[in-house]
Amino acid sequence: MEGKQAAPAPASDEGAKDALGRALGPTPSQSRFQVDLVAEGPRKAGGDVGTAGKGGEEAKGRFRVNFVDPSAGGESPGEPGGGGSESGNVSGVQNGGDTVMSEGSLHSGGHHHYYYDTHTNTYYLRTFGHNTMDAVPRIDHYRHTAADLGEKLLRPSLAELHDELDKEPFEDGYANGEEGTAAGEAAVTYTPDSKGVVKFGWIKGVLVRCMLNIWGVMLFIRLSWIVGQAGIGLSVLVIGMATVVTTITGLSTSAIATNGFVRGGGAYYLISRSLGPEFGGAIGLIFAFANAVAVAMYVVGFAETVVELLKENGTLMIDEMNDIRIIGAITVVILLGISIAGMEWEAKAQIVLLVILILAIGDFVIGTFIPLDSKKPKGFFGYKAEIFMENFGPDFREDETFFSVFAIFFPAATGILAGANISGDLADPQSAIPKGTLLAILITTLVYVGIAVSVGSCVVRDATGNVNDTIVTELTNCTAAACKLNYDFSSCQTKCPYGLMNNFQVMSMVSGFAPLISAGIFSATLSSALASLVSAPKIFQALCKDSIYPGFQMFAKGYGKNNEPLRGYILTFLIALGFILIAELNVIAPIISNFFLASYALINFSVFHASLAKSPGWRPAFKYYNMWISLVGAILCCIVMFVINWWAALLTYVIVLGLYIYVTYKKPDVNWGSSTQALTYLNALQHSIRLSGVEDHVKNFRPQCLIMTGAPNARPALLHLVHAFTKNVGLMICGHVHMGPRRQAMKELTTDLARYQRWLIKNKMKAFYAPVHAEDLRDGGQYLMQAAGLGRMRPNTLVVGFKKNWRQGDMREVETYINLFHDAFDVQYGVVVIRLQEGLDISHLQGQEELLSSQEKSPCTKDVIVKVDYSKKSETDTSIAFAPSSSERTPTPRKEEDEDGKTSTQPLLKKDSKSSSSPLNMTDQRLLDASSQFQKKQGKSNIDVWWLFDDGGLTLLIPYLITTKKKWKECKIRVFIGGKINRIDHDRRAMATLLSKFRIDFSDIMVLGDINTKPKKENIAAFEEMIEPFRLHEDDKEQEVADKMKEDEPWRITDNELELYKTKTYRQIRLNELLKEHSSTANIIVMSLPVARKGAVSSALYMAWLEVLSKDLPPVLLVRGNHQSVLTFYS
Repeated sequence: MEGKQAAPAPASDEGAKDALGRALGPTPSQSRFQVDLVAEGPRKAGGDVGTAGKGGEEAKGRFRVNFVDPSAGGESPGEPGGGGSESGNVSGVQNGGDTVMSEGSLHSGGHHHYYYDTHTNTYYLRTFGHNTMDAVPRIDHYRHTAADLGEKLLRPSLAELHDELDKEPFEDGYANGEEGTAAGEAAVTYTPDSKGVVKFGWIKGVLVRCMLNIWGVMLFIRLSWIVGQAGIGLSVLVIGMATVVTTITGLSTSAIATNGFVRGGGAYYLISRSLGPEFGGAIGLIFAFANAVAVAMYVVGFAETVVELLKENGTLMIDEMNDIRIIGAITVVILLGISIAGMEWEAKAQIVLLVILILAIGDFVIGTFIPLDSKKPKGFFGYKAEIFMENFGPDFREDETFFSVFAIFFPAATGILAGANISGDLADPQSAIPKGTLLAILITTLVYVGIAVSVGSCVVRDATGNVNDTIVTELTNCTAAACKLNYDFSSCQTKCPYGLMNNFQVMSMVSGFAPLISAGIFSATLSSALASLVSAPKIFQALCKDSIYPGFQMFAKGYGKNNEPLRGYILTFLIALGFILIAELNVIAPIISNFFLASYALINFSVFHASLAKSPGWRPAFKYYNMWISLVGAILCCIVMFVINWWAALLTYVIVLGLYIYVTYKKPDVNWGSSTQALTYLNALQHSIRLSGVEDHVKNFRPQCLIMTGAPNARPALLHLVHAFTKNVGLMICGHVHMGPRRQAMKELTTDLARYQRWLIKNKMKAFYAPVHAEDLRDGGQYLMQAAGLGRMRPNTLVVGFKKNWRQGDMREVETYINLFHDAFDVQYGVVVIRLQEGLDISHLQGQEELLSSQEKSPCTKDVIVKVDYSKKSETDTSIAFAPSSSERTPTPRKEEDEDGKTSTQPLLKKDSKSSSSPLNMTDQRLLDASSQFQKKQGKSNIDVWWLFDDGGLTLLIPYLITTKKKWKECKIRVFIGGKINRIDHDRRAMATLLSKFRIDFSDIMVLGDINTKPKKENIAAFEEMIEPFRLHEDDKEQEVADKMKEDEPWRITDNELELYKTKTYRQIRLNELLKEHSSTANIIVMSLPVARKGAVSSALYMAWLEVLSKDLPPVLLVRGNHQSVLTFYS
């Protein structure tokens, strides 16, 4: 590797100066990029050092800018040695600036060097006048990391071009979110060596294979019988119908194969990358199995022919059945040997077999022109118009019909995917597959039609084989063609041994040299067997590499230069051997045909589906396809499946459906940009737009909640409770406000978005995650309320956790918190406040393991900010139930700037893991238990609804929706309302009537006549003690001092305000007494949220009301709708 450096180090010492003579070598301070001089002359793929050296001297201002990974240790990139490329064969031969044929591992040393090559076919210095960091378009920027064709180059990321110079660009340095391979993995990464890899062109790889596979035993043994039964006309129609199905499939295959680079795996690869892993995984498995069993079918066909010959010569070994088994087993072992010897040997064998096959066909054609007298009694007279006319129409016998004949012929037309199945071994699959497949279909069809017509024009349907049946005298009642040719075969009313109808060996009889036809049969069967024996392991290997069925992982391993699936070969061999020993192929044949047809149907459907989805990524280079014709092709394949064998078709559907359901359930972690994704997006888009054109109606009202969760995994109880009334009903958006330095927050935003959305899906939460960056919580909340959602799918209810620690924290946070409610009411949102006595925030309890598992693929640095704060705050702050308060999301800004979130990461994570492994204290244990209480079945208990104020019905709708869910369905709703003592019965009846009109079941209605009773003295005293630290006491201060203090601390409670709202304060205290009396055993309490007038009630007083109203109770939901009806009793 060291010998093949992209540019010799000495050249970069002196040669690296641009046109103006400035040194381009990086100084230690800006060691991110490094400019090496690169040889301009194209090199051989092998990477010749000598050439590179010469090129270094002749370089005409072409540079490579190397990105040096700062995290990798080793030499300073400022030193000349540090800039040497670790990756071999960098600048391989370019074909018109298009394909780089060289191969090289991307990162293969201690240093990782990601190459930004600032040169394609244009010189930067000549074009732009200076050496810019920006890259011109070139193919290497678009490769996958593990590219087979050449090395992936990274274009500079946007951050590197756009960020301020004095700050370090994003640490990752990856373009477009594509992560580089870590140094440790680099050694393991499979990098094929270009030397010795066998790749085939379109003739050897596709055309020969397809022709051999399509021409089977049918050509020599069954075609003459089909002509006898169906007549020349219908035989051509049968061939034509089969060709229509295969041609449409061929066009569809060509379209998919030219829509991007095709790797190994044939039909499986094409279908899985188009329709997704579900269909691909199902079809891949049955297609590989079908190919494996097809090996047995073709080998038994071969063995039967050999046994026929042995029988004729009287040299059977044991008996017919066992001879077939013995010969079959020997044959399949020989075929396995050829396959394992390598693709090159297998291809040579195929060429030999094709030559034999073509000679056999030629032998037959020549034979038709030399009608010998000895063959006439057997029904062969040469080309005669009389025979053509007689054989043109059908003559179905022995219960045969047009469709039964079609079913027998159709398997002879399959085999069109033989070339596509070895797509990984083709030099250029994109051009080879369309050309080879379609040409093979054309040639084989013409041969089938030609042989059908010629055999139908030469041979009569029935012949005795008796020389004495010549006609001496003119027969008056004989109208058959044979009579006109002086032969009387009228005795064949019973059954004759010769003629199209009776003799399967008609082609041998007609041919000039009969043994050559036997050789043709051997060739046809063995070539098809060999093609299937190669296809099955290749498809199975591709399937296993994608980890769709984890149990088959061991078969993904490849060996040698060509990555041959030796384990797959052995498995295919064993399956084939098993079926050869069973030797009951009449049962298996229709199932195999149906398996092939199922994959054809799905290939056609893939093209239709991809065209329907209108994905911008669907742009095949092959233009001669049509989505509707592909759909017709898919339907035709399904019909043909039933025509061939109805029970086999049903069995195939059941197997495909079963595998589809299994893969869907397993959800393999792959993303191939399938058309299923594209269509899902298109449908969602169209429905969203259609929905926007319809006015909201009260009957269709749904609570669409914006939950201020912060990191969703920090407050599971909040999430699960809201999920209980939004799942499959309404929208749920988890809002997360990132604060702190904008630059850091922007990086977090992108990583968190993917990570937490994944977390929600993994935890079966039907919700969206919406992070924003804002200066403070209130701004973030406003952004989310105004901008979250799309069209009619916008939140209408703000859900927040109760701020449990409000008395210990900064009162400015309380001011921000309460202002959120005012902002929500301003934009016509409903508000729900959820309080659990134990608290909601469990982020300080989450162990390192859980945290790391939740972020899965994200680098560990991404969770820094959350962790910094939780571990810091955990002593004082067991539960900040309302998410992203500034102290929680980030440490103080000053600290953030000092540490920039980097240095503290590792120690904090370690500290965290220790705390998670040590036993939790009682408070934390209770908090943890409470946070999972809504995930359990709730049993028979009550949901108490205190519907004190009419807010449009949201207070009643939420508990009703909760009881519709499986976990809550045994809970009963009890309704509490305020009323006068002397009208309790009247109020109860009125409420019962209202609820029954709303069709909401309830178990009891209680009218509280004593709401306005003065609360107990000790409770009033406790309330006054609680608010004491937050009072202004303006009567004890001078006017100016009081005004200044109120201006600086607007949350303070004035004496005037306290007096003004005394009744309302007493009501909250009294309600808490009643709640404890009536609802202390309820599972959950849903209660009207008191509203505070904006600007009149201070934040501290409002917070104190909420505190005193909901303290020491089961989980409480304080709900206030936006005072527009959400319930109706009209139909």
